[in-house]
Amino acid sequence: MKTSPGCSRILRKWLGDAQVNILAFVTTTSGREGLTHLIVDRSDTANRALAGAGLAYTEADVLHFELPNAPGALAKFARKVAQKDINITLGYATSEKGSKKTSSHHSIEATAADGAFRYFC
Repeated sequence: MKTSPGCSRILRKWLGDAQVNILAFVTTTSGREGLTHLIVDRSDTANRALAGAGLAYTEADVLHFELPNAPGALAKFARKVAQKDINITLGYATSEKGSKKTSSHHSIEATAADGAFRYFC
């Protein structure tokens, strides 16, 4: 998607009008191009809304974990995932200062996706 003021608002309006709740998102840009990763509560409805808007997108499987907000917690998690031969292709996490937990989202290869959320980019 070309980046310009309001692009993210338009995307979110299409999903909001379709009553799709965005559970998590991250947007990145490179020059005039942008990419938004979304985790939504109703993937079928999001599919229809994005297609209706004429927006190109792909889907991937995502795992969500709450991890301890402590040094080394993400490394311990990554070790366990690697031991199960799961390939993480994208990850992001957030927490608040003083919080005991970190909310962590990881896009994974489809072969390991049992029970995963859907995400769109």
